[in-house]
Amino acid sequence: MRGVHVPYNKMTSGLAIEKLQLPDHVVIPLHQHTGAPADAVVQKGDEVKAGQLIGQAKGYVSANIHASICGAVKDIKDLYVPTGMKVKCVVIEGNGRDEKAFMDPLPESASKEELLARIKDAGIVGMGGAQFPTHVKLDAKKPIDALIINGSECEPFVTSDERLMMEHTEEILQGARIAMKILGVKKIIFAIEDNKKEAIEHVKQVCAGSEIDVRVLHSIYPQGAEKTLIYNTLKRVVPMGGLPLDVGVVVQNVATLKAIRDACYDGKPLIERVVTVTGSVKEPKNLMVPIGTEFSFLIENCGGASEDLAKVINGGPMMGIAQPSLDVPVIKGTNCVLVMGSSMVRRYEEKDCIRCSRCVSVCPQDLLPTSIALYAKNKRYDDCEALSVMNCVECGCCSYVCPARIQIVQYAKIAKSEIIAKRRRG
Repeated sequence: MRGVHVPYNKMTSGLAIEKLQLPDHVVIPLHQHTGAPADAVVQKGDEVKAGQLIGQAKGYVSANIHASICGAVKDIKDLYVPTGMKVKCVVIEGNGRDEKAFMDPLPESASKEELLARIKDAGIVGMGGAQFPTHVKLDAKKPIDALIINGSECEPFVTSDERLMMEHTEEILQGARIAMKILGVKKIIFAIEDNKKEAIEHVKQVCAGSEIDVRVLHSIYPQGAEKTLIYNTLKRVVPMGGLPLDVGVVVQNVATLKAIRDACYDGKPLIERVVTVTGSVKEPKNLMVPIGTEFSFLIENCGGASEDLAKVINGGPMMGIAQPSLDVPVIKGTNCVLVMGSSMVRRYEEKDCIRCSRCVSVCPQDLLPTSIALYAKNKRYDDCEALSVMNCVECGCCSYVCPARIQIVQYAKIAKSEIIAKRRRG
């Protein structure tokens, strides 16, 4: 089994989800998903309610954006977001009121088309990190015979999904059955890593006697990557350059499934999510957070930093992105804010590759990371493409095991961005 064993540091796994107090303002990006950015449908000065549409999806692969608090639109301007991009954002000044603009609940008899339309209207995207529009993913154009519920959460420090599995199991399963109806499948596999013992027992108890098969998987990073998860549960190999639907499978994260359930049964758009705030903070927590809440507000609500800050990451330490500022907002794909003090951070000097091939031995995509990094360093991006760099899932296993401390995954990211840019230029 390819991958790496990492220190998990799940220090918040035993902490129940707390509802974050409403921030006085939120910054809601109109592009926090794969695909085209949404178009603003509000103007400066408009009054909005929680759940009100403020960004209209532009095209099929896009997602609606909704207000997460009540208040007035203070500004619409370009700001930096956790992905590192500068995108148009709607800044809402809160008024403290609890007014909602949710949709009507759907009946149990709702058709596949009605369910897909609701998921699209609610702006639901993959909440495990990919942020791919869920209505597109579920509108499979190929026969699907299996749905995998992804409860692996293999990234160190992050426990937002684990707490959802402990506290909202029924809602996750309701969301899974909605996805099951849309896809027309009869097989559901609930996959959980074996380091989440309490969650496993709880999920097994709830699923007992149902059509859902709970699979306990070995804890190894990146167990939660779709292709890895599919192989370890069904022994199906997604072809190089292919997608899970090519082998008849759809994978959905537990948070995404709960959001599907909330949209269909409660009429609630995707306006909040669970975020683990952990690391060098005085009170690590799992918080239910309005989309658009700034990182600084989360850290303040966890007692502040416990030591001098060295780095703050959107996500976990393996695949997360370090932030230049604490003013960036929580987006739909933010599952963790990892605060790292000076005691948690090490600086290393990159040395020459010694051709040990450790990166090759751990790569879950069977790539040649050392060669990709060498080509990328020399701007030979066509050679990177020939070595299938576009199949890199950016898990960071290669960089983690490299004795020369080469940031291989960063070189792969650069190569991928250059290849994409070249394709757009034609």
